[in-house]
Amino acid sequence: MPSSPDLAAALRERIRREGFITVADYMDAVAAAYYARGDVFGQDGDFITAPEISQTFGEIIGLWCAVTWQKMGKPDPLYLIECGPGRGTLMADALRAAKGVAGFAAAVQIHLVERSPALRNLQREKLKDWAIRWAEDIADLPPGPSIVIANEFLDALPIRQFQRTPDGWAERVIELGPHDDFVFNTRALGDAPVPIALAATAEIGAMFETSNVVAAFVTKASQRIASHGGAALLIDYGHTAQALGDTLQAVKQHTYHNVLEAPGSADITAHVDFTAVAAMARKFGATVHGPVEQGTWLRQLGIGVRQVQLAKGKPVDVAQRIEQGVRRLTEPHGMGVLFKVMAIANPKLPSLDGFAKD
Repeated sequence: MPSSPDLAAALRERIRREGFITVADYMDAVAAAYYARGDVFGQDGDFITAPEISQTFGEIIGLWCAVTWQKMGKPDPLYLIECGPGRGTLMADALRAAKGVAGFAAAVQIHLVERSPALRNLQREKLKDWAIRWAEDIADLPPGPSIVIANEFLDALPIRQFQRTPDGWAERVIELGPHDDFVFNTRALGDAPVPIALAATAEIGAMFETSNVVAAFVTKASQRIASHGGAALLIDYGHTAQALGDTLQAVKQHTYHNVLEAPGSADITAHVDFTAVAAMARKFGATVHGPVEQGTWLRQLGIGVRQVQLAKGKPVDVAQRIEQGVRRLTEPHGMGVLFKVMAIANPKLPSLDGFAKD
């Protein structure tokens, strides 16, 4: 994949040839180039994900997976799948915590859905004590009972944007400006995929976002789970009711960045529409649990107890760092409210820990 300057040149050439590209086309190209760089995470990178904030996050997820496996009847093998695993930190913490559950470690076959060779190398080192298999798409994995983990994965998948104009709905696209820079514009459409209730009240300039790629992923995950058993745990920032708005954003060195500037040099994401995800999952035979706020979910599963265990006997400064990490994950001014947790499950699983029974 081209580096940032080369990617910009390739995108300009494509726009000259085709006239414009969609926001989805742009996001897909940018994400591939960005994650091909390798380690973009942590304090020295562009952003910090929950597993890098506190080991308790991955540990809670690992124990959740083990308990869910027990509720599934302890299938062997169990396909433990993580999509967008970053450095491999979440999976490493999850496996360490779940090893104490009898039989779980022996039953799991670990699959990581990752298309970046550079990130695969980081994951290989982080998980060197485990047998790991990689795939580029969840559809490439063998059939069987599965638990799927997708933490901050859906937000990075490409979206399409539609804007209300004086002449009706149009798709937002990217063209070249007078100085050969990337600029937004709109292209007229016959019909845009905007829910009727939202379209009826939308003002001029209003934006609606949808994602064919998210829909495709949820479809494949739901079909797998409905057919072969298991559950998928989806954790991301987003909204629980469909709404109008522009949520496309980029982050570079922990600061908001112009999404059209130096493509491939910054992380580019959009909020997840959990209402659309739930509807898609149900369409293909899965049941839906949640979404619930991340802070609520983690507290219900005992993150506070784990914090106390980790801090016991530690120096004051270490105990404070542990507490700060947990607070960042759970409190409203941190990630506790904006981030949501949803589970997609086989109908034979009537309840899942952390969620009120539907």
